[in-house]
Amino acid sequence: MPKILSALYLIYAGLIFIGLMFIALPFVLIVTTLFNSLTGKRAGLFFLRCWAWAFSLLTFYWVRTKNVAKVNLKTPHIYVGNHGSYLDAIAVCISVPQSFSALGKIEMAKVPVFGWIYKRIVVMIDRSSKDSREQSVLSLKKEINNGQSILLFPEGTMNKTAALLSDFYDGAFRIAIETQTPIQPFVILNNRKLLSRVSPLTAHPGLLITVFLPVVAVNEYNINDVELLKKKVYAMMEDALRITLY
Repeated sequence: MPKILSALYLIYAGLIFIGLMFIALPFVLIVTTLFNSLTGKRAGLFFLRCWAWAFSLLTFYWVRTKNVAKVNLKTPHIYVGNHGSYLDAIAVCISVPQSFSALGKIEMAKVPVFGWIYKRIVVMIDRSSKDSREQSVLSLKKEINNGQSILLFPEGTMNKTAALLSDFYDGAFRIAIETQTPIQPFVILNNRKLLSRVSPLTAHPGLLITVFLPVVAVNEYNINDVELLKKKVYAMMEDALRITLY
């Protein structure tokens, strides 16, 4: 796709993104104000799913989900996936079958309109602050204890390297062991091809595919096994990406 067409397409997609956010904003503000934290987040997530579906249809970033029927909806999970594009937010809103609370960078709360919704739905973290990191962990554990699934991108930020995955942080795996919550890995395919963080002028419409991998039980792991658990999930996701992309 020529760069001039990609640029025009990005402008179009950006306008759709902003326009839909303005439509979703009052609904999210109302439900997160009227209801308690968990109920408000779940209701707010419903409107974000509507936003994601509308964005997907209008921008031709279609989303397909594989193996979702294998996810046990009766128990909370810690969802962990690869992060390589802004499109990942669309993919998880559409594909993840349970209500979830996501961990996100505090910097995103500064984005106009999007940030107003973001800070009401997401558990925010300032990675430069030890207090913020500790508070975010406590908040995520509280969500799990209330029966809510959580979602983290263990790479911490978008992968801008040529590698399939960046190194993982410990957080998701430590929380999984401490709360004895199963990990539900997934991979998002084509995200970097369709909208690259490094080369946005190669953007073009296409199909995003979310693939859920086998759930990882943590009942046989203790707190000294964080690195072992992390390596296991990393290998599963890396293998899935390698098989499907090459």
